[in-house]
Amino acid sequence: MTEIRHIVFDIGKVLIHYDPNLPFSRLIPDAAQRQWFFDNVCTHDWNIEQDRGRTWDEAEALLIAEHPDHAENIRNFRRHWHEMVPHAYDDSVAIMETLIDGGRDVTMLTNFASDTFDEARQRFAFLNRPRGVTVSGEIGLIKPDKAIYDHHIASFDLEPAATLFIDDSQKNVEGARAAGWQSVLFTDAGMLRADLERYGIGV
Repeated sequence: MTEIRHIVFDIGKVLIHYDPNLPFSRLIPDAAQRQWFFDNVCTHDWNIEQDRGRTWDEAEALLIAEHPDHAENIRNFRRHWHEMVPHAYDDSVAIMETLIDGGRDVTMLTNFASDTFDEARQRFAFLNRPRGVTVSGEIGLIKPDKAIYDHHIASFDLEPAATLFIDDSQKNVEGARAAGWQSVLFTDAGMLRADLERYGIGV
């Protein structure tokens, strides 16, 4: 196993919490109606295109044309985004900051719309601590496409085999491995500590 010299963190559900139900449980109180809305209107596939760089104005206009009766809640998705990310995972952040403080090379790779990432960066100061970040919405590429991993490697002069990626999505973990990286699936901070230990990285 190649010695790990670079550690790359995903952000959503690894360092900060994300849950669209938080505002929408108030906006659409009926659980079945809310699930229908997420399954048919503001879907994962619709939202990921903002992570790929589509503007919110364009995204909202597209959906409102298809679902005019839901125009207000379509707009509410971006309007109430700040409620969807209520807090950081302090134990995960502590691991990342310990790695940085210990001299480890830490960067971040995230599927994130560029404007909401700017907002997150203002709210969560620790997002400014790593050496750098690749934000999908800024470059028009998303995980698990191989191109975004290759872009990150080139941007930060990393060696793929010596790079460990931490992500909460199995698809993204597999995407990193397909790009020649080492990668672990994030479930909680305790498991992350154990995974790092397996790679000879103490925190």
